[in-house]
Amino acid sequence: MWLIGAILLAVFILPDAWDLPVVAAGAVAEVGDGYFWFRWSRRRRAAVGAEALPGRLAEVVERCDPVGQVKVDGERWRARVAGDDAVDPGETVRVVSLESLTLLVERADGPSA
Repeated sequence: MWLIGAILLAVFILPDAWDLPVVAAGAVAEVGDGYFWFRWSRRRRAAVGAEALPGRLAEVVERCDPVGQVKVDGERWRARVAGDDAVDPGETVRVVSLESLTLLVERADGPSA
């Protein structure tokens, strides 16, 4: 936008001696503006996908003994309980890690990951 404004100024309003400096300043402002917004949009990673699952709480839907199903944010996942305990439906578990497409979970009252 800066560059378009500078070109319009240079063509229609400014004297010939100012054409090149104004267009160059507009180009520099455009590059700086683009760099700023690019850096601003990349300041942190989006918290979505499999990378965001460890540490989340899940509700057991199908008994995990040791494998069952849990619901995390409305999505059903295959889950395996860390340890020898079985977890019944309705209980809350914490996601420890993701192995392939199976969540490794532990009881929510246990130590946090």
